Amino acid sequence: MKYFSTRDKNNITDFRTAVMSGLAKDGGLFMPLSIPLLPSSVISGTEKYSLQDIGFEVAKNFIGKEIPEQEIHSIIESAINFDAPLVQLSEQLSVLELFHGPTLAFKDFGARFMAKIMGYFVKGAGKKLNILVATSGDTGSAVAYGFYGIEGIDVYILYPKGKVSLIQEKQLTTLDKNITALEIDGTFDDCQRLVKNAFVDEELNSILNLSSANSINIARLIPQSFYYINAWRQIKDKSIPTIISVPSGNLGNLTAGLFAKKMGIPIDKFIGATNKNDVFTEYLNTSKFNPRKSVLTLSNAMDVGNPSNLERIIELYEGDIEKIRADVVSESYTDDSTIEGIKEVYEKYNYVIDPHGAVGYQALKHFVESNNLKDINAVMVETAHPAKFKDVVEEAIKNEVEIPERLAACINKEKKSVRLNSDYNSLKDFLMSV
Repeated sequence: MKYFSTRDKNNITDFRTAVMSGLAKDGGLFMPLSIPLLPSSVISGTEKYSLQDIGFEVAKNFIGKEIPEQEIHSIIESAINFDAPLVQLSEQLSVLELFHGPTLAFKDFGARFMAKIMGYFVKGAGKKLNILVATSGDTGSAVAYGFYGIEGIDVYILYPKGKVSLIQEKQLTTLDKNITALEIDGTFDDCQRLVKNAFVDEELNSILNLSSANSINIARLIPQSFYYINAWRQIKDKSIPTIISVPSGNLGNLTAGLFAKKMGIPIDKFIGATNKNDVFTEYLNTSKFNPRKSVLTLSNAMDVGNPSNLERIIELYEGDIEKIRADVVSESYTDDSTIEGIKEVYEKYNYVIDPHGAVGYQALKHFVESNNLKDINAVMVETAHPAKFKDVVEEAIKNEVEIPERLAACINKEKKSVRLNSDYNSLKDFLMSV
């Protein structure tokens, strides 16, 4: 499989280069030359496959012969060693739980897969790989735990000071060895800008071997497509339409779902649910892309004012916004609506959902009701365990949220971070000194 830059279709490279570079030299994101269709036998017989089996069938198509199939299988088995169950809440509504990995967030799928892939490629390379990753919440901890202790790779996690939850911050700032947390005095968009600037800085790249672990890296998106196919596997009545609502920030999760659809999985409609950072919603509704400074919300992992993966979505649909609109709708919701969503899901279904899932729920509910849909499979994606947002969720449901043991273990650990301002030279000087 070959890959090209979203900003230059003639800039073509192989899987290894796309993964290890993270971002194309022209600032574009790597896309596969084509989305490989899954065999009809896999699509029609998904019930026979495990999540890991699905992952192998997908990954081998995107990787090609650059990694032996036996090694791909081992990588999948090691990286995706947890489930993504579809939990039925009512006859029509179900929730796709993506928080069963080590850091209790959907980012574990992409981070662990990418860490294993990069670890395979870096063996014997003779030069250390430096990973830069910007996070608005869960990406940082997933990457930190996914890459922790991998030889030949150092990881630098940029996160916005005061704009992630306490538990999220503890998860990404309490590891040692090859993990360094950089606390940036700014927003997530500042963090993302710093990372992108580093990748196109020729002087820095001549000294350091850089790559990314954000969803700008294609190796993050490929494994995220696994769980959409796995969700389809678990749907009981496949004869009726399936609608999936995805909490959306940098649009990586939504893009992965659209990859799954392009592979042949018959998902009828995606909903890109946004919070007050509604750049994507505005784009779909007005055809205008108006990036702007992000604002802080309760669903902080979605606080993105300039979503990178919109480039991939536009490329996936050949620049035709009407084709995008045929597959995707979008709605945005306030923090008040988010709280109402958490409360309503708890009262109606006795299910505890986090703020991101609550945004997805509100968008799904609105779409179903406004279109008077009856016989459908309505799926909302739950991207993180509600305990990661304990205070917000408990206030909404007026009940205690139990903290899983592996999450509680990090709370009392010592925070370790390096404070930097949002000026690029601050980051460059730090990286040049390590």
